[in-house]
Parts: sequence; C-alpha cells; structure tokens
Amino acid sequence: MDDQEMQLKVRRVTDKFTESMYVLANEPSVALYRLQEHVRRSLPELVQHKTDMQSWEEQSQGAIYTVEYACSAVKSMSNSSFCFKNIDSLLHQAIRMKEQISSSQGRRKYINHI
Repeated sequence: MDDQEMQLKVRRVTDKFTESMYVLANEPSVALYRLQEHVRRSLPELVQHKTDMQSWEEQSQGAIYTVEYACSAVKSMSNSSFCFKNIDSLLHQAIRMKEQISSSQGRRKYINHI
C-alpha cells in the first residue's frame, strides 16, 4: 500500500468517525427538538379536546341528575297509588252524599209545594 492510498483510507475512517460522533452528539438535541415540535403542533388540539370533554361531562352529569330525579318521581308516583285509590273512594262518597242531599231537598220542595 502506498502512502497516498493509506491517507485516503485514514481520511475515510476519520470522516466516518467524525460523522458518527456528530450524529451521536446531536441525536439527543434532535430528538428533543422533534418532541418539542410535536408538542407545539398537537397541544392546542389536545387542549380543545380536553375542554370539549369537560363540557360534555358537565352536560352528562346534568342529564344524569335529571334522569335520576325523573325516576325518583315515577317511583314515588307508583307508590302513591294507595292515595289515589283513597281519593277516588272519597270522591265517590262525596258524589253520593251530594245526590242524597239533592234528593232530600227535592222532596222538601215537593212537600212544601203541596
């Protein structure tokens, strides 16, 4: 091997070694740059999604409360059937009493008229 050929091989090796050292030295900063770039691009969209999710959660909680309240009202209505039956019975009694009063007043008018 002559001296010029050896210098060329040494130069290639040192160039490759220098390039490898440059890549190894800069790789962490390149990775951090890419990470920062990704975060900067995607963060506003993520914040918007978070805000939307919080809003949907609040609306869902309101709807759940409304449904629970409605279920409670329906249950209490079904439990009040006894009260409605009692009211119905009292109304029928009142109607019969009114009819009795009306018929007795009608008889009095008839007796007084004769």
